[in-house]
Amino acid sequence: MASSSYSNPPCAACKFLRRKCLPSCSFAPYFPPEEPTKFANVHKIFGASNVSKLLNEIPPHQREDAVNSLAYEAEARLKDPVYGCVGAISVLQRQVLHLQKELDATNADLMLYANNDAAHSYQVTSNSTLYNGEESNPGLILPYASPWNNSSSNDSKSM
Repeated sequence: MASSSYSNPPCAACKFLRRKCLPSCSFAPYFPPEEPTKFANVHKIFGASNVSKLLNEIPPHQREDAVNSLAYEAEARLKDPVYGCVGAISVLQRQVLHLQKELDATNADLMLYANNDAAHSYQVTSNSTLYNGEESNPGLILPYASPWNNSSSNDSKSM
């Protein structure tokens, strides 16, 4: 009662097409029995006969990539019958452009802030002398003007 189907389960293509899966089956290496929807989608969009012809025309080392491309396109066609994977590519390209513009704007803001900080740091270090004329810590960059510099003492006298 032992049958060869128990030792070698049919590939997803043969199972879908309800035929016996022979050892020479051209679909078996690319449509394993664990992935039945992969072949069902490809068959629905391209047809088993067309896929078989395509696999026979392609060199063996490129067949797996071709089947994966067909499966991806078939799934995309089922989700979006008009554009297929081109629609997904267009959406991703728009996202890349939007993110590139956002990155450029952020970089421009960073440059603006960096230039403002550099100018502010220059003003603080150039005005970093104490009231008695001695220089305060020259390596210290304050985020505000020192209350002990000469210009602020002159300003307070004028008030």
